[in-house]
Amino acid sequence: MIAKPLWAPSPDRLQNAELTHFTEGWNRPDLAESHDYAGLHAASVAEPEAFWNAVWDFAGIVGDKGAPPSISDGEKMPGARFFPNARLNFAENLLRSRGEGDALVFRGEDKVERRLSWDALRASVSRAQQALLALGVGPGDRVAAMMPNMPETIIAMLAAASIGATWSSCSPDFGKQGVLDRFGQIEPKVLIAVDGYWYNGKRIEIGDKLAAVAAELPTLEAVWLVDYLGDAAQLADGLAHGAAFGAVLESYVAGEPRYTRLSFDHPLYILFSSGTTGVPKCIVHGAGGTLIQHVKEHRLHCDIRPGDRVFYFTTCGWMMWNWLVSALASGATLLLYDGSPFAPDGNVLFDYATDEGMTFFGTSAKFIDAVRKAELTPAESHDLSALKVIASTGSPLAPENFRFVYEAIKSDVHLASISGGTDIVACFVGANPWGAVWIGEIQAPYLGMAVDIWDDAGAPLTSGKGELVCKRPFPSMPIGFWNDPEGEKYHAAYFDRFDNVWCHGDFAEWTAHGGVIIHGRSDATLNPGGVRIGTAEIYAQVEQLPEIQEAIAIGQDWEGDVRIVLFVVTAPGVVLDNSLIDAVKAKIRSGASPRHVPAKVLAVTDIPRTKSGKITELAVRDVIHGRPVKNKEALANPEALDLFAGLSELQD
Repeated sequence: MIAKPLWAPSPDRLQNAELTHFTEGWNRPDLAESHDYAGLHAASVAEPEAFWNAVWDFAGIVGDKGAPPSISDGEKMPGARFFPNARLNFAENLLRSRGEGDALVFRGEDKVERRLSWDALRASVSRAQQALLALGVGPGDRVAAMMPNMPETIIAMLAAASIGATWSSCSPDFGKQGVLDRFGQIEPKVLIAVDGYWYNGKRIEIGDKLAAVAAELPTLEAVWLVDYLGDAAQLADGLAHGAAFGAVLESYVAGEPRYTRLSFDHPLYILFSSGTTGVPKCIVHGAGGTLIQHVKEHRLHCDIRPGDRVFYFTTCGWMMWNWLVSALASGATLLLYDGSPFAPDGNVLFDYATDEGMTFFGTSAKFIDAVRKAELTPAESHDLSALKVIASTGSPLAPENFRFVYEAIKSDVHLASISGGTDIVACFVGANPWGAVWIGEIQAPYLGMAVDIWDDAGAPLTSGKGELVCKRPFPSMPIGFWNDPEGEKYHAAYFDRFDNVWCHGDFAEWTAHGGVIIHGRSDATLNPGGVRIGTAEIYAQVEQLPEIQEAIAIGQDWEGDVRIVLFVVTAPGVVLDNSLIDAVKAKIRSGASPRHVPAKVLAVTDIPRTKSGKITELAVRDVIHGRPVKNKEALANPEALDLFAGLSELQD
């Protein structure tokens, strides 16, 4: 039986894709006509100056490119600079659209619903900009936010970017120490926070935590409280330098924002590593690199265009928030959501999609899996006729969930499994609108990204599993780490493994279709008998069983080797007995290989995960071996670690 793709673009979709228009404009008519993605990718890597100039022009980036060259020190990694003589402003590019059409639509569970037009958004940014300037905030000053994904967060970020300040954010569910581990390093001048939030129908107050955080950030000159629960004014009165954000904005007359154009690599964002192995690294991203990388991904890979309605389920502590916001530069409406994606049930985001004519639905692989296990069928219950693209990231999307999307959500949709990271605030691999979608595969490396897969000796692999690397510089490489003046931490994070080559830390392999499969993080790979096994390969099998809700696998040091230990969360009412353990092992043996079969299968009631929802194999591995977990504050549910401590079942 010949395998068939799950989906392929129609001739009309191919002809009208933004990627096709770009390729024609880049004077590659042969590639545009044949829709030869591999050829286009090869050209984008071989001719980086021509390619990135073409992206700038196609996206209509506002600013001055400056005199050539467009790339200096183009063979150095780190060290290369893109558009070294350019001047631009990030916020100016995101606020080009005008009129009364929706710029932002917001839902906070079933408690709040709001929308802002493009003109209203620009007016609010103008007011926030004036307030920042009145405090003396200028280029390079840090503005930090402890906020949900709501309009005020975007307003404040754009106001900060408009004057060259550097923005950093986390979500309000972070614990006090988790916030201080991040913002304490970067010494913000302004802190913007919410008075509380809703999650799963519950009112969550954060006043005490916020006061404790603000008290330990001595550089603060203002703390602005955003009203969500109705307590902002009261909380602000009890804080040094406190003020209600709404009142701050109202004290200024709205006008047109003024934009300070700065260098291409002027620091726009400070993002943070997960922090599960120590204090989070502060990763600094430049305005120009972030902008041009995002418009490339939005326009060329995700086919986002003016008037589209773009949603990504994300918090402000995950890079996908930064990625989502940039869709404003393409003239798209942002659909924002804060709260549980299952409040009151798993239909809430599909209700949102139907009500707002969502064209791009971004979520996590875990959400798709949860919808499948809830046995929902949005294709039957919702009108998703406007939906063009479903994107999934955060962890590898299991093969059965590829099938589920097409069987139960929408049969004619571009399913884009994408992968990148906070480190690059972008993607290495993901959506190809010219290509077919094959089960279990990420479609292709992204344009301009010299992605390869190498073995431990640095030799490229055409088959088999190895390290995902990028062999040439790209615009959204960090401009550095905060408080790393010599660049030692930055170099050690990505370039120690292979000289002058970015080693991303993903365990991956090429597919026969030119796509990629990510098997998990390299530092979480399992090594029984010296054979490297990706944890995602195990999850892809065991989580197909209806009795298993979720799983986490670690390698336990045992008798001079490593043995695989699998922990599972069972479905309600299911007991992990010997027959289910046998079924789990049989499923893994037949679907993966005998080497993947765990030596131990144990039941737990919860699995620790980061604030962005990623399970934390390394933290569990440390607990199993009696090592301290260095930064529990990075976890959304640190109490879950106690479930793995001192287990007698792992002593034999």
